[in-house]
Amino acid sequence: MATLVKELNISPVGRVEGDLDVRVYMENGVVTRAHTQAAMFRGFERIMAGKDPQAGLIVTPRICGICGGSHLYCASSALDTVWKTTLTPNALLLRAIGQATETAQSIPRWFYAIFATDMANKKFANKPLYAEVVKRFSAYVGTSFQKGVTASGRPVEVYALFGGQWPHSSYMVPGGVMCAPTLKDITRAHAIMNQFRKDWLETVWLGCSVERYLEIKTWDQLLAWVDENESQKNSDLGLFIRAGLQFGLDKFGQGVGKYITTGTYLEKDHYNQPTVEGRNAALISRAGFYDGRNYSVFDHMKVKEYVEHSWYETVPGAHPWSEPLPTPVPSQSLHNSDVSGKYSWSKSPRYMEMAAEAGPLARVVINADPGHLAPHQLYDPLFGDIMKQIGPSVFTRVLARMHEAPRNYHYVDQWLRQLDLNGEFYIKPEERDGQGFGATEAARGALAHWIEIENGVIKNYQVVAPTTWNVGPNDASGQAGPIEAALTGIEIEDESDPVEVGMVARSFDSCLVCTVHAHDAKSGKTLAKFKL
Repeated sequence: MATLVKELNISPVGRVEGDLDVRVYMENGVVTRAHTQAAMFRGFERIMAGKDPQAGLIVTPRICGICGGSHLYCASSALDTVWKTTLTPNALLLRAIGQATETAQSIPRWFYAIFATDMANKKFANKPLYAEVVKRFSAYVGTSFQKGVTASGRPVEVYALFGGQWPHSSYMVPGGVMCAPTLKDITRAHAIMNQFRKDWLETVWLGCSVERYLEIKTWDQLLAWVDENESQKNSDLGLFIRAGLQFGLDKFGQGVGKYITTGTYLEKDHYNQPTVEGRNAALISRAGFYDGRNYSVFDHMKVKEYVEHSWYETVPGAHPWSEPLPTPVPSQSLHNSDVSGKYSWSKSPRYMEMAAEAGPLARVVINADPGHLAPHQLYDPLFGDIMKQIGPSVFTRVLARMHEAPRNYHYVDQWLRQLDLNGEFYIKPEERDGQGFGATEAARGALAHWIEIENGVIKNYQVVAPTTWNVGPNDASGQAGPIEAALTGIEIEDESDPVEVGMVARSFDSCLVCTVHAHDAKSGKTLAKFKL
């Protein structure tokens, strides 16, 4: 049979950091090669050059309207390491609460508004659970869609209690936090989180208590949990597991098979004198790298960024402290459609020269490592077993994201109880020159800021975001980025409605926000338009 080669552009597949375009090449309906293109230049790193070191506290939270608090966390942490600050337990707790509540709000919002609506696509109309999925997960009109999106606003109310506002707060500063909560604030925060639990987390999503869900340690136990009672089976998590397997979401979107985390949530008594070298040991959710066979502890010095296929002047791959500020290539080069050349505004981060997936799946993989473990650190073996039993896929990636909701609720509840209202929240540091590193796990994955201060101003500022890890183009050796790799091998059933491509991209949380259209790049003919 003759091979039918086809090229499709899906443009744009929007995301928070800008627009994402995807070009796929198919043979007989199967994707043999894929290229991801970040289609918007933003230039935040260039904006930072020459500014006061604390400009990052104001400017970088504007990088993203969903995870601005994560950028604030990194910006303040980077300055902590340069200025050799002292952080009190209260300061570490309030930073962790801000990070966890911001991530918690993103989980149901992403699931219902971004990902789950694809499960109501006509592609799955012949599946027995399709009618129930449409009833609950359809955009805007789905019964669970409305409940989940509404409930997603609760956790960031807690963030705003301590941060003054959300998004774009600046309450985290080098030396601590700019707030001093009262007993009334703590009581109100507990009430808000309990409302989140009662309105959605336990009643709609889990169908059981948070404590019961967190007892699950293996894939078989999770499947048994689904069938344990009608409440759990008919919960949205129960429906997602049953429908996800029935719809075949566990059969595509595997990715590069390597995972990276920068870790998050610094234990309140283990990082009171912040240093780059001491950070890993103080983390609750661990920083690490998994190459498909072996675990290792994350070392930020093993990160390099490449721009061979990015719309910047080509320079050798380098660690963020050593790389120059990105210089865009001449405008005529931006129209280059030859993917053997430059085709994206995103750089290509690599860890030990390897492409690695960042995000919730990376986090649960690293937290399943039985080694490299201190008593205060999280060990959760569930996804270690899931990866052995069914492997990575769109299904596994989505399940990992949702698995974090009860864990984050549990952490916030615990940390609110540990705040000492008579204790200190801020200790003023002494400014100085030097190099700093700050990192966290944003909702979408590993996020890090590197800063160099010289003569009292910023000489170099570099940001590597989770979407940079995942959406980056090929590197100099031709190694595909994680989304490019996850798209390779998928079967597109209907090229006029390539929902499979969108599901893979959105499983990484590429943040599709507007109208998606597909066209045949050779004929220019519009194949389809869909609005989410």
